[in-house]
Amino acid sequence: MDKFSYLSNAEGDFIEQQYQHYLNDPASVDQGWQRFFEGFEFARKNYQQSSDQLTVPGEFKVINLINGYRQRGHLFTLTNPVRTRRKYTPALDPENFGLSKEDMNKTFQAGNEIGIGPAPLSKIIAHLEQTYCQSVGVEFAYIRNEEVYRWLLQRMESQRNEPRYGKALKMTILRKLSEAVFFEKFLHKRFPGQKRFSLEGGESLIPALDAIIEKGAGLGANEFLIGMPHRGRLNVLANIMGKPYKDIFNEFSNKEFDDEFVLGDVKYHLGATFQRPTHAGKTVDLTLAPNPSHLETVGPVVSGIARARIDQQYKGDTDKVVPIIIHGDASISGQGVVYEMIQMSELPGYRTGGTVHLVVNNQVGFTTNYLEGRSSTYCTDVAKIVQSPIFHVNADDAEAVVYAIELAMEFRERFDKDVFIDLLGYRRYGHNEGDEPRFTQPVLYKAIEQHPDVRQLYVEKLIAEGVINSGDALAIEKEVNDIFEAHLAESHKAEKSKVTPFLGPTWGNIRVAVSEDFNRSPVTGIDMEVLQMLGDRITSLPEGKAFNRKLVRLMNDRRAMLAPGGKLDWAMGELLAYASLLNEGVPVRLSGQDSQRGTFSHRHAVLTIEDSEERYTPLSHINPAQASFEVYNSPLSEYGVLGFEYGYSLSSPYTLTIWEAQFGDFFNGAQIIIDQYMSSAEDKWRVMSDLVLFLPHGYEGQGPEHSSGRIERFLSLCAENNMQVVNCTTPANFFHLLRRQIKRPFRKPLVVFTPKSLLRHPACVSDLEELSKGGFREVIDDETADPAEVKRVIFTSGKLYYDLIEERAKRGTHEAIVRIEQLYPFPNEQVKAVLARYPNAQRHVWAQEEPANMGAWSFILRHFKETDILLVARPESGSPATGSPRLHALRQRKIVEKSFGECTCPNANLICKMVCAPHEWSFIAETAKTE
Repeated sequence: MDKFSYLSNAEGDFIEQQYQHYLNDPASVDQGWQRFFEGFEFARKNYQQSSDQLTVPGEFKVINLINGYRQRGHLFTLTNPVRTRRKYTPALDPENFGLSKEDMNKTFQAGNEIGIGPAPLSKIIAHLEQTYCQSVGVEFAYIRNEEVYRWLLQRMESQRNEPRYGKALKMTILRKLSEAVFFEKFLHKRFPGQKRFSLEGGESLIPALDAIIEKGAGLGANEFLIGMPHRGRLNVLANIMGKPYKDIFNEFSNKEFDDEFVLGDVKYHLGATFQRPTHAGKTVDLTLAPNPSHLETVGPVVSGIARARIDQQYKGDTDKVVPIIIHGDASISGQGVVYEMIQMSELPGYRTGGTVHLVVNNQVGFTTNYLEGRSSTYCTDVAKIVQSPIFHVNADDAEAVVYAIELAMEFRERFDKDVFIDLLGYRRYGHNEGDEPRFTQPVLYKAIEQHPDVRQLYVEKLIAEGVINSGDALAIEKEVNDIFEAHLAESHKAEKSKVTPFLGPTWGNIRVAVSEDFNRSPVTGIDMEVLQMLGDRITSLPEGKAFNRKLVRLMNDRRAMLAPGGKLDWAMGELLAYASLLNEGVPVRLSGQDSQRGTFSHRHAVLTIEDSEERYTPLSHINPAQASFEVYNSPLSEYGVLGFEYGYSLSSPYTLTIWEAQFGDFFNGAQIIIDQYMSSAEDKWRVMSDLVLFLPHGYEGQGPEHSSGRIERFLSLCAENNMQVVNCTTPANFFHLLRRQIKRPFRKPLVVFTPKSLLRHPACVSDLEELSKGGFREVIDDETADPAEVKRVIFTSGKLYYDLIEERAKRGTHEAIVRIEQLYPFPNEQVKAVLARYPNAQRHVWAQEEPANMGAWSFILRHFKETDILLVARPESGSPATGSPRLHALRQRKIVEKSFGECTCPNANLICKMVCAPHEWSFIAETAKTE
């Protein structure tokens, strides 16, 4: 019996011995015994004992029984509507606790522990059975916080987890069930064979969501943000969000979208934002986030949206926004991003005041039985890592569902924690309506075929209670179906399908970008006096505080960069960009692993006071009216955190939102967010984002996992100006890039391949004056080259530029070295202008550090159409980089030499894939021979 299991076999003498220890020092016994004796002491001190009561050991046995129900009652519930529950031992029979049938009529003071006073054992058991073993089963005994644990005990045991609703609420539940059930039946009849991912078997989700909104609004919430998979989405859109039925019916007609810029998506992936009144007359905002088929991906996205709303609309008041994540039973237990999201839920940078998790538990995956889909007892066991309570509810008991929801909402409002409601139902059809589930679950689906729907069950219950008669039920059915028929007729009149705006009011003043927007960047320079002021503020340390001497020296060095003749390094350019935006009222949020200091110890945006845990953030002390600067060290997660920051950007178009990878290639742990959201959301859902990714990139001999940010992967996703891919080479250009991101009238995601060694490279510096004029430069021409003498033009990007100019200086030659800072959208006009400037050039080279099958080469080859161009790169490889420092240095040297034409290979003037350089295995073998 988990932590109380030892009690069932405990001898009376041992219990009395433990009791004496408790009286002497409560801390001398473990927590289970402490709770045990607390209940006994309460009864002993507050209630007079009569002569017919059992001895102390007898009372202990009953308290042990009570704790057994609290701990394990959820294993013996009536929560499964179509299956017989698995058997667990030992059961909760009184005999397993040292009690017998003869004890059933004896009165025990232990009844005080559950709030019913001294009571016969039979009454105590009946109370416990009703509370813990009916349509609601609760897991909560693992919660260590005593206040939380006692609050749940009191709330549940005082009401026996038993709904007690009047006629008005019962009719509301019936109405929502009628809408949910008949909506699915109507679609099945009118659009046979079309996929809709029916909610049938889980229709109580609709009254559950309705209860969340009504209860939450009553507790002060103004917004409800929903993330869910495809199953049941159409029903939620129609019967919770308020999307007109005619618009949904129209989408079944496969008509073109009314927005020419939108490719669109299947109807069961779409999102929307609506307002609706509650029954009490309060208007609330409802947002359903669009979601791809990657089921749990939307969870951290919704959490990020919620945090942005809390930060910016409600000044940190988490009671105003309720995030709701709807899970499937297979996905919540199978997808690791759920674990990442829950681990984030109580961290300062990511908390939202508690997410309501609803599991539509079909008890089967696509075709996989639940016993094959997880090792845990329940699909919701992940909730225990943050000690959230879990309510398992029979989805066929609509009132129990609403009761559990209301209790969960009260819990969230009081404790600001996540809460889980597991709706045990079934899936009436296969994975989709055309799938045959009897191939794989014949026994289950034989039971489901004969099982009545939840509305029918509830109608029978209300008729038995005298709340309605059969005529009332038929009248509601006719009314609902008449509404559907009228909307279907209306839908036939529409010529096109309509894309319902998602977060439309938030993006009202942001327009869609057009191709001409990318021809040239806007001016983003700021006044020199303002720059000096900002630099002074962010390099000043508070008086009376002691800092590490290296930090003091760093701040002094940064201050010196602002003096006449000073040079700004990369970190100072970045920090001044943030400072300038904050000073102009633009909030900045940066999140990533080690982002406060920076992976490479370059940023130091947050300083720790020496010999303390106190922190000081210079960027938060620019002026009293500045915008907020938030920088968070994230948990060791890419998928969950990037999803969260993407969601944050969806709700904050006037905030610079940044996610930073520890190393560039670590983004691949979050590839789903990049593929399904960042690169494609605007095409699919008309959803814009201005999220910035910092991906440290550069070949410096650190091996395969710390060299490449995988430029090629991002460029392969680029089309129709969907996002920006940049590899800057100067602090000034980086400064202007960050400011440009927020200063244009449209928004696009931005991927920046940030440097590592360049952070401290003596040549990678900028004058302060460069920040005061102009804007971002998509292409930086070679200002030192004499066009008349240039015979070879080397195009490159990123760190390699500094190796090339160093080599040219040694050679004393006249090549032009041109930097393509923005790879996408490709700066065609600027490249044409560069080519025209060198009319005598005989050879054009693209030089990159990456292997020939990686980096930007394939992309450059497609877009570089004005002239032939020669590749210089590492040999094609399945791995981004070698693990051998010597081979790395050899290849790096060959790239530099070949860029300048130093090569005797027959392919020198055709295409260079460095075939003359040894492969790693042969290099290692030859090196071993010589050594």
